[in-house]
Amino acid sequence: MDNQRNLLVAVVLCGLLLLGWDAGMKWFYPQPAPTTQSATLEASNEAADAAAPGTRTREGGLTDAAAIEQERTDLVTSLAAPSRVKIDSPEVLGSINLVGARIDDITLKTHRQTVKKDSGPVRLFSPQGTPAQQFAQFGWVGEGVAVPDATTVWQASAGPLSETNPVTLSWDNGQGQLFRIALTIDEHYMITADQSVSNAGAAPVVVRPFATVNRTSATASSDTWNVHSGPIGAFGDTVTFGNDYDDVAEAGTITPEGRAGWLGFTDIYWLSALIPEKGTDPAVDFRSLGSNIFRADMIYQPVTVPAGKQFSRTTRLFAGAKDTTVLDGYEDAGITKFGYAIDWGWFAWFEKPIFWLLSKLFSLVGNFGVAIILLTVVIRGLMFPIAQRGFASMASMKAIQPKMKALQERYKDDKPKQQQEIMALYKKEGVNPLAGCLPMLIQIPIFFALYKVLILTIEMRHQPFILWIKDLSAPDPAMILNLFGLLPFTPPSFLGIGVLAVLLGLTMWMTFKLNPAAMDPMQQQIFNIMPWMLMFVMAPFAAGLLVYWVTSNILTLAQQSYLYSKHPQLRAQADKDKEDAELAKARGDGPDGKQSKT
Repeated sequence: MDNQRNLLVAVVLCGLLLLGWDAGMKWFYPQPAPTTQSATLEASNEAADAAAPGTRTREGGLTDAAAIEQERTDLVTSLAAPSRVKIDSPEVLGSINLVGARIDDITLKTHRQTVKKDSGPVRLFSPQGTPAQQFAQFGWVGEGVAVPDATTVWQASAGPLSETNPVTLSWDNGQGQLFRIALTIDEHYMITADQSVSNAGAAPVVVRPFATVNRTSATASSDTWNVHSGPIGAFGDTVTFGNDYDDVAEAGTITPEGRAGWLGFTDIYWLSALIPEKGTDPAVDFRSLGSNIFRADMIYQPVTVPAGKQFSRTTRLFAGAKDTTVLDGYEDAGITKFGYAIDWGWFAWFEKPIFWLLSKLFSLVGNFGVAIILLTVVIRGLMFPIAQRGFASMASMKAIQPKMKALQERYKDDKPKQQQEIMALYKKEGVNPLAGCLPMLIQIPIFFALYKVLILTIEMRHQPFILWIKDLSAPDPAMILNLFGLLPFTPPSFLGIGVLAVLLGLTMWMTFKLNPAAMDPMQQQIFNIMPWMLMFVMAPFAAGLLVYWVTSNILTLAQQSYLYSKHPQLRAQADKDKEDAELAKARGDGPDGKQSKT
């Protein structure tokens, strides 16, 4: 009766876990609310700016149908203006708005919006006033001198801005000062702006160059406990992830402590950041402008430009994908901790080697799913000697079971003495009772590291495996309850059981069956339930993570079969334990060998 009650409690707790897990996943990974075709289109840019950001998705972007349609309409109008200079580099396509010297049109050539090949490139920057506005601007603050402003129309040298063709913007204030912004772009996502002032007037002038990144939070990706979205920067010796958009909106202005190495805004895969000139110490802050608009400001210290002299200040703008190799390359070139724009967390020291090995395997086989399988094989191969020692320790533990039972019976009324004698027995026989747990403990950081790699690195985004798995960073789309997509509905996450989740539950159940039967019937029941519980829990996770776990379970089965052949006493004992457990169950014995009360 006690075992039945305990089993019932275990089942209830499992059910609560499944429901709680679904609620938690909806909290950490909210999905966009469904929209209808009758949604009203906002007519003005002001109304679009004032609209609520809506539900954020994992990757970010507009989710409201009206805002998406408004964005398309506004882009057609804004980008057709003649006052633009084209940007065309290996990774970036876009344009510069000569009104206000804004870089407000950037799309990423090598990254698609969705897994569909015709979905079009990812748009990172959009002009001011559009629902997805995000742009960078360079300018000056002056004292007693006319400086360009947001309405200034600049003159430009011949475009487009490309890796081999710089573009210079210029504006003469008519008072003897000529302002220039010389722009270059590299083969990736870095735009360099050299801001200069030539003073041909009769008196010195005081100017302060500045740079800003302005964006709406309506397109931000979800900010979760393990992936940051929002303000970011390197200040002092650390990269700061602490503040989100709500923090800035509540405070109005947040001024980070420490010298700025760079600052801007991040999504899970995209980054827009300003990098000041080396050796300078500009004032920086994050500012809320209202209506879900935020700005990262960087303003240099005032400089006096004497008559007949010229002054320049160089600022870099990164606007692109958080490609690990690219970010690390910029860090190696001198940008402080730029590789940590990816939110690796505390275990970067372990996650980066896992990512490095996975990338190397991918370069060999050309398929990230196969690379994950090979990574699993490598990891299990490295762990095999540990597993072998664990099995040897289990064999030794089985061998000393009679002596342990004798000690437990002898000192049953003196628990401290009993424990002391058992420890002495372990030492005498050379047995480590924890050796069998070591492989499992080692698996935990490896599993977490791979989990972070799958959800953080853009290299995993939209990577296919086989057949129906088109994106290893997303959950398995082949859900059983909707007949693999044939029925027009999406099951809730805790019921979204896919093929990989079923394979996970099945292979884990088989590994538990191969293990020696637990002497406690309650433990045995928990082991019987656990694989199927994990099948539900793991279903919403990235498909690549399930590929790893299923492969690991299959290798565990092969490993256990091999090690049982090397330690036949374990196999014999396992069979005997199973027979004893079945016999006890048939007699109705409790876990202590006594008849259960009914």
